[in-house]
Amino acid sequence: MIAESAMGGFASAAVAGLLAIAAAIPARAENITFITDFGFNGRHAYYYVALDRGYYRQAGLDVSFVRGNGSTDAIRKVGVGAAQLGFADAGSLVLARANDGVPVRMVAVIYAAPPHAIYATEDGGIRKPQDLMGRRVADSAGSANAVLFGAYAKAAGFDPSRVTWQVADSAALPALLATGRAEAVGQFTVGEPLLAAAVAPKKLVRLAYRDVGLDYYGNGIIASEQLIAKEPEMVRRFVAATLHGMADAFADPRMAGQTIARYQQQIKPEIGAAEIEQVRGLAIEAGRKLGAVDANRMAATVSVIAGAYTLNRPASPEEMWAVGFVP
Repeated sequence: MIAESAMGGFASAAVAGLLAIAAAIPARAENITFITDFGFNGRHAYYYVALDRGYYRQAGLDVSFVRGNGSTDAIRKVGVGAAQLGFADAGSLVLARANDGVPVRMVAVIYAAPPHAIYATEDGGIRKPQDLMGRRVADSAGSANAVLFGAYAKAAGFDPSRVTWQVADSAALPALLATGRAEAVGQFTVGEPLLAAAVAPKKLVRLAYRDVGLDYYGNGIIASEQLIAKEPEMVRRFVAATLHGMADAFADPRMAGQTIARYQQQIKPEIGAAEIEQVRGLAIEAGRKLGAVDANRMAATVSVIAGAYTLNRPASPEEMWAVGFVP
């Protein structure tokens, strides 16, 4: 459990960030479209806390949330301007920039540790990574779990081509696993509470990518290079307001779960709260400012992807993120 004084420090830093950029707030609220990595889930509650408590409004922003269909989808839509900002996986960003030249960068990292995992149930005979060979894994199109599966398989020592990926809507994944229509599903560890509730009384088996020695950044807030160049203060205000909402959510996960349930009624408050606790475990690291991107960790992320995939051009860690957007 995070000490109350520490959470107060995070909140104070976020408030200070908002005050520091107050002079840049326009007289009229600026419209922002924000796309999630996929769907609307309890793990996204801190954005709704920032919305519900007026932090975006105080930052001069009128934010609308749209549902993404995987990190690849979010990156592409931010790249073409269909959304100004988004939430996406760093590994997927490396591939998008190196192979497709998508002009998007990360401005704040949220999942400072790998959240990617494959989940099965104990009665399905999948207990270790090698057991996935010859099996079907369901996940949404463009999911970061599928994108980074090659790196996971290489680290675990098995052939990824022997695993069949079954495309499914992200909202259907818990039911597919619970009913056995999928032998396993791709899911971030932050989504484990939702899966556990869906398959009960069966027990989950978690095959986390970090358990085979992978260490890289997960998801963060992304923006197009055009927006970063033209509206840097707006991006800073969005990041500061979001981190303020995040600090509040981490300090009171129950409140966060109740908040997102009011906006997204398909989410049970207790699941939202449990997912926010999982996010907190990924986001908070000793000695690292909340949201801050470390150059060495980003370089390690690029190295993991470059070692598992053939890239159309060399990927530079410096081009994956933009400096100066975390207050």
